[in-house]
Amino acid sequence: MAHEEALQAATDSEEECTFSSEEDDFDDDHLDFEECFDSAEDTISKECENDIDQMPPAKKAKTMSWKAETDVDRIPKTLRFLPAREPGPQLSPADAHSPMSLFKMFFTESAMSNLCHNTNAQAARAIATGHKYKWTDVSVDELYRYIGLIFYMAAVKMSSIADYWRQDSLFSLPFPTTVMSRDRYRTISWNVHISHPDADKKNDRKRGTAEHDRLFRIKPLMDTIRLACKSFYHPRQKLAVNERLVACRANTGMTRCTKVKPTKLGFKFFVLSDSSNGYTVDFSVYTGKNSFPADRGLSYDAVMSLLDRKVLGSGYHVYMDDFYTSPKLLTDLFAMKFGACGTYRDHRKDFPKPVANSLTKNSTRGSIRWIRDGPLVCVKWVDTQVVSVCSTIHAAYTGERVQKRVKAQDTWKTKSFPCPAPVSAYNKHMGSVDLSDQLLQYYAAQHKTMKWYRKVFLHFLDIAATNAFILHKELYGNMNHSQFMEELIAELCGVSEKTAPKQTSTDHVPVPGAELTSDVRRIATVGRRICVHCKAVRGKKQQTPWKCQACDVHLCLQLDRNCFQEWHKSL
Repeated sequence: MAHEEALQAATDSEEECTFSSEEDDFDDDHLDFEECFDSAEDTISKECENDIDQMPPAKKAKTMSWKAETDVDRIPKTLRFLPAREPGPQLSPADAHSPMSLFKMFFTESAMSNLCHNTNAQAARAIATGHKYKWTDVSVDELYRYIGLIFYMAAVKMSSIADYWRQDSLFSLPFPTTVMSRDRYRTISWNVHISHPDADKKNDRKRGTAEHDRLFRIKPLMDTIRLACKSFYHPRQKLAVNERLVACRANTGMTRCTKVKPTKLGFKFFVLSDSSNGYTVDFSVYTGKNSFPADRGLSYDAVMSLLDRKVLGSGYHVYMDDFYTSPKLLTDLFAMKFGACGTYRDHRKDFPKPVANSLTKNSTRGSIRWIRDGPLVCVKWVDTQVVSVCSTIHAAYTGERVQKRVKAQDTWKTKSFPCPAPVSAYNKHMGSVDLSDQLLQYYAAQHKTMKWYRKVFLHFLDIAATNAFILHKELYGNMNHSQFMEELIAELCGVSEKTAPKQTSTDHVPVPGAELTSDVRRIATVGRRICVHCKAVRGKKQQTPWKCQACDVHLCLQLDRNCFQEWHKSL
């Protein structure tokens, strides 16, 4: 019941909150701040300060100059942290939550039932169009076993799918055969479908119009997982926004990202994660210029689409990289009671560009320059290169220092340098981006497919399994990632984790019961033992030189008495 209430609450808040605007990314209006602090001394009159506030941006930039670390900065107004719910898992540790039960919160029974229905419909359509393979309708239990095999293949790497079912190799694996046959796994992979194929046709006919939905083929499952991500966990104060690329060479009919990794094509996901543990709080898929309704520019709209104040609450601190950071975004977030911090690109509009007291290429390492404009402070710091960070959370410099290794006279030494507060915080809390990506990559369920929506389906599996592991760790903390995935795979495939998989029939072969002797007179008698089948079934003590290699029991193998075959029929 608590799960249903959480899901309904998240649904209601999603329906209420929307963003709309008509401005472009680099055509933002001049920033309007509640306060303005000029670079001059405090003796400047109120009238002069008001005049500076009313200056055009270009003229105002000329009146500003960079300050050094010796100048005292005013910390902006502290935003009170008021989360909509108690941060952490929205589940009781007293209840029993196995890895599979947590995974099923993201891939629910109803979602899997819908997935089975659409997969069966796709298979029927494929057979009707001439595909020749055997097909029986897939059930929910079988589809869970199929997902279990996908995770097994992510944990146990082989060069091809067929290798998991090979039995003539030194590296043969007995487990996949006990779950399903190779051909069954392949036919499910070919036909797994998130949306109904008939509905796909109707949507495809709208291509080129405003009614066409580019994410139609993944939307049913995507909406379910996004809702579950937000419902069963509430993030702590520090959040991070980042991009995630899912490589795919399939023909999608959509704009794909090639800028980050020119050698790969794929989908760009915008992801909001909890900085404390890497939990994926929310995500969106980039489909082109019209991905977001606000239309203020991709970087602005991507962040705003992930931050829902009704769902999250207020007082959160959001960290981002230079792709997203702009004065307009940070000040609008501050007005929504979200603090923000991120690296920025100097050439972007409305960032300060005065030359007075600016850093140069000859500036010493550790040099700091900053300019404050209302709640926004822009800081430059010389490390191995100049780093530019802006923030509505921190003061420019609070006396922090960092240890860096420097080379002096052909020897490396550790030296202490001053470090701006926004830089220290950014390095600390953007680490969740790497953590989140690492957790996903450890057991990534990605393999080759020519259908883009199946590639996204596999990424949804990664998100669900990783978030389920983080929930389990937060609740109990008694499993590492490897142990969690091992138990999840066992539960999904319907086997016991602690028992060895059933041995395949190819292991049950007759072998001599003892080493052969060179004395030809004793070959027929050496190693003869009582046949266990004759003793158990016939009540006779018949001796035989043969035994089963896998079972390690002696069995008759005669033309008129094949105990070897009879014994294995009962296994």
